[in-house]
Amino acid sequence: MPRYPRLFLPKVPLHIVQRGHDRQPIFVEHADYQYYVDNLQEMRTELRIRIYGYCLMTNHVHLIVAPGTDTQTVSKMLKVLAGRQTRYVNRIEKRSGTLWEGRFKASLIDSDNYLLACYRYVDLNPVRASMIEIPEDYPWSSYRSHAGLSDTTLVDPSAAYTALGITADERRRAYRTFVAEGIADRELVQIRTAAKRNQIIGTDRFRRQIEKRIGRRISANGPGRPRKEK
Repeated sequence: MPRYPRLFLPKVPLHIVQRGHDRQPIFVEHADYQYYVDNLQEMRTELRIRIYGYCLMTNHVHLIVAPGTDTQTVSKMLKVLAGRQTRYVNRIEKRSGTLWEGRFKASLIDSDNYLLACYRYVDLNPVRASMIEIPEDYPWSSYRSHAGLSDTTLVDPSAAYTALGITADERRRAYRTFVAEGIADRELVQIRTAAKRNQIIGTDRFRRQIEKRIGRRISANGPGRPRKEK
């Protein structure tokens, strides 16, 4: 299978996916999840990366992040997180070897049209996996923060999120409604395919903008923009 190149640009959000080796569990106990979250908070502050969303599943991790002017901070953060979690698990389980499956995947996100769709995709992961029935019951995702059910400082507000309402309460209610409407099959496939191939998640217009910035042609994951929610 070909290795698709990853693309990082200043202040452009990314959907990051990192999986456990051979789909083995990364997180088992509450403390395993909390250790990762604590390190994510530390690296977010140290490297000045904005965290727009996250979901820690048992054998993989989803992050929605935006670097500052230094795009190398994303890889630095993932390297530190992976290394610390590996040493932590190996120490507890008295084992050695790798915990993660090779390189992480990264998809550039069209903020104007797809960022909220990626929020929803990430926050609904535990529901799709039949781990829970409603997203607010899962403690290791950004849903509770977006929905106003948690006072965590880990999640940063994006322009797309703040545009959901004038007040914080309006934004939270709007997001809860948006997630409750569910994700369309086409949108689900689009985000999944982009994640596997390090492709951008966006419209043709967004792709052309990125091509102009980097001076070369790239491929987008499917034409058009997501279906408008009513």
